[in-house]
Amino acid sequence: MLIDFVPDGDLYPFESRWFDSSVGRVHYIDEGTGPTILFCHGAPAWSFLYRHIVRRLRDRYRCVAVDYLGFGLSERPAGFGYTVAEHTAVLGELIDHLRLDGFVLMGHDWGGPIGLGAVTERADRVRGIVLGNTVFWPIEALANRAFSMVMSSRPMQRRILERNFLIERVLLGELGHTLTPAEADHYRAVQPTAAARRGLAVMPKEIRAARPLLDQLARDVPAQLGDKPTLLVWGMRDMVFRPNDCIPRMRSAFTDLDIVELPNARHFIQEHAPDAIATAIARRFR
Repeated sequence: MLIDFVPDGDLYPFESRWFDSSVGRVHYIDEGTGPTILFCHGAPAWSFLYRHIVRRLRDRYRCVAVDYLGFGLSERPAGFGYTVAEHTAVLGELIDHLRLDGFVLMGHDWGGPIGLGAVTERADRVRGIVLGNTVFWPIEALANRAFSMVMSSRPMQRRILERNFLIERVLLGELGHTLTPAEADHYRAVQPTAAARRGLAVMPKEIRAARPLLDQLARDVPAQLGDKPTLLVWGMRDMVFRPNDCIPRMRSAFTDLDIVELPNARHFIQEHAPDAIATAIARRFR
């Protein structure tokens, strides 16, 4: 299943590109020239989340932003499980297909473990890391696990699939007052039907189900990537990945770490503070 939606060229002024992975057709953008930055989104977003940052950086950097299968304009392939492990494998295929080398990875939300999982096996090709409001270890906080349990229940799975709950109430519940109606519709338009939202419905379950993968990342990231130049850009008002819980553990994992606090940003930092994030990336990775 492919998504029949063409983004507004004024809001998303990028050329759509496609990669036929081993399991489905992946949409991505590849803008600008210079050192490469690979942008990995979380749930329930897509590469549209990075539009402001890409526009600000593409005059100096090659900006690659991917949509995972089941998200954005990418295919919804039959038989795909939409787990974090499967998304990680497909992202690795795209990295190899594009022959990315000497690149910076940026991961946000689930884009942290998906991106880090793909590059731990390719650490010699990674120049640096940018992480924002994410984790790469098992999620133990009671609120997060309770959210997973509630969202995994049959009634809430029905609301995710039939009423687009994760877009309407989670993403737009936070961002509705900061987006134009057209921008909000770009988040809705790529998840038009229950069938298109199957990937969304899996992600809350992964908070608990992906524990083996996150256990492995908790060991592999410090060992394989801990000495890479790293930047944290953190929304300090995030109630999902609270800074007092997450930032100390990030400090312990990376030996060459800069931290930029975004005092007024909540979870979806790319919408709240794109200028500050783009400036921080350009300063850290000149």
